[in-house]
Amino acid sequence: MEREEFKARTKQFALRIIRLSEKLQKIGGSARILSKQLLRSGTSVGANYRAACIAKSSNDFLNKLKIAEEEADETVYWLELLIDSQLLPGERLHDLHDEARQLTAMLTASIKTTRLNIGK
Repeated sequence: MEREEFKARTKQFALRIIRLSEKLQKIGGSARILSKQLLRSGTSVGANYRAACIAKSSNDFLNKLKIAEEEADETVYWLELLIDSQLLPGERLHDLHDEARQLTAMLTASIKTTRLNIGK
């Protein structure tokens, strides 16, 4: 996948997270707290990937990719908590959860490739 495509995909993911967060805020209670965590991690995946794309060195690129991967994986965790807690119907979250897992896997693969290319 090309950089611009991945940027667009992570941006769309962030927009979906924002909409979900708004719904969770309306529920209140623990859903409100989870929404804040989810909003932070889910929107930072794309922001950190964009930062990686303008990195000053290969090592800087790798480090920023790692941060994006961590944020994507954290988002998977928050979505799993939402699914398991049944605060919202699980079927409404499965596509988003799947996308978070795919983004995590793609970032992990990019990290492995980058490490091979720079000899780390």
